[in-house]
Amino acid sequence: MPWPLIRLVPTQTHIDFVRLSPFAAVLSALAVAASIFFFATSGMNLGVDFKGGALFEVQTVGPAPLQQLREELTAIGVEDAHVQGFGAPNAAMLTFKAPEGADPVAALEPIKQKLLAKFPGMQIPRVESVGAKVSGELFKSGFLALGIAIFLMMIYIWFRFQLQFGLGAVIALFHDILLTLGLLAALQIEFSMPSIAALLTVIGYSMNEKVITFDRLRENLGKYRRTPLREVINLSENERLSRTLITGSTALLALGGALFMGGSALFPLVFTMVFGIIIGTYSSVYVALPVILLWGVKRGEEEAEPLKPRTARP
Repeated sequence: MPWPLIRLVPTQTHIDFVRLSPFAAVLSALAVAASIFFFATSGMNLGVDFKGGALFEVQTVGPAPLQQLREELTAIGVEDAHVQGFGAPNAAMLTFKAPEGADPVAALEPIKQKLLAKFPGMQIPRVESVGAKVSGELFKSGFLALGIAIFLMMIYIWFRFQLQFGLGAVIALFHDILLTLGLLAALQIEFSMPSIAALLTVIGYSMNEKVITFDRLRENLGKYRRTPLREVINLSENERLSRTLITGSTALLALGGALFMGGSALFPLVFTMVFGIIIGTYSSVYVALPVILLWGVKRGEEEAEPLKPRTARP
């Protein structure tokens, strides 16, 4: 038996997506400018993975006393201390600047013993220390992975479709990543290695949306060789709209539980994926397709026909 709410999704629509493209272009330009502004002013809230430091995962007998843990870390004298809940109510994550020492883990032992003495019954099952050199290498490797993924996606789209399809997809992917990073910077959500994994997942989802978009467009270009490109784009998007709504809402529903009930440890990862899915769906229609509309496409043996100004109807 199908899900009853699916019946509310329209099967046939006649939305003029192309007509809204200029407004979407202004919106995207403003969003990109805002992202650059937050990068320049606030910067990313880098986690221990990227800025170096120490991490303690602690488990207390009762609910984790977050405020008392913060006060104790301050009393011990550690720098840049942060305490947040971690999963279960009796768990917390402590991050701070690692003390100097030849053996970083051994240098953390006095801090660990002071915490155990202050909070009887507390356990510290996880202790990590990331040096500045290692964190810098992780940061470079993470963004290198993003760059390689985008480059390989462009090559794949280029060979499967046409060059303008590949460029449209890459421009849209850069748009998605820049806006996602800009929102993380604006809200100062922690950015760590799991965030890189989330961005790679967003790239995969966004590219899947664009492949489906391009595939339907290419199919209709073969059927309607003399129909203006803008009309073929509108037809293709209206045909796949119900599929996009069902797929996107299903993905968001799956992530919704983890977003609101997964705790602070999972929040940065899930939040990045949720926003990436939304913006990736948007960019498939209003970033990738306008590039094709402006450049034109090659139909059969004909040369690509670029967009021509609309003439006023009598």
